[in-house]
Amino acid sequence: MNQDKIEKMREGGKILGNLLRDLKDYVKPGMSEKEIDAWVRKEVNKRGATVAYDSLPEKFPGAICISTNEQLVHGTPTDYRLEEGDKVSFDMVIGYKGYFTDAAITMLVGKTGSPAVKKMLSVTESALWEGIEQVKPGAHLGDIGYAVEKVLRNGHLGVIENYVGHFIGKEMHESPEVPNYGKRGHGYILKPGDTLCIEPMSSLGKPANHIEKDDASGWTVVLNDGSPACHFEHTVLVTETGYEVLTLPD
Repeated sequence: MNQDKIEKMREGGKILGNLLRDLKDYVKPGMSEKEIDAWVRKEVNKRGATVAYDSLPEKFPGAICISTNEQLVHGTPTDYRLEEGDKVSFDMVIGYKGYFTDAAITMLVGKTGSPAVKKMLSVTESALWEGIEQVKPGAHLGDIGYAVEKVLRNGHLGVIENYVGHFIGKEMHESPEVPNYGKRGHGYILKPGDTLCIEPMSSLGKPANHIEKDDASGWTVVLNDGSPACHFEHTVLVTETGYEVLTLPD
């Protein structure tokens, strides 16, 4: 295994995990998405990391993806002010010492919210951890996808298939892809030192989605039926005996 890579990604992952934890505490009803984005950019710089989206050839207009309510993923920060009970997903990648780490959380704004949306968040996060539990040398990517899909379907959620996880390291998105569906014993076989992003995405309604027509940037993805969407993600290292989640907070 490349110990230099692992140590640097471990450090970067801790920065990202702590930042998302602090962001969850920071977000309050009445804040605009652009205000939150500005806070994130300041915090990334203060903690010695870099905003990974700034290096994309296809410019993303923000430091973090903010996807609210029916928005699924890649939401561009706007002047919209979050309201009590809104569902909001935060997805971000940071650079640190030449390597990238990637993570996402979904939360409800304020102290109230739909019981059905709360259940969606709980089930989707459980699906993430069930996928992570499959990670070990010799496991197949299909084992991860199967585990994630089973939890989502048992929770009566839509399974998003056209957006998937990925490997990560010196580039934000590396091959192979890590789908949120699959068959046991199929696909790439994991080996020690691999670093991958597992990121289940779900819908409370049907999973069909499209790029939001009113988003001039061409980034924001929304569900066709307008139902709430959910997204959780961690960067995971394959160890000699199992796994290590690199993007957990202290």
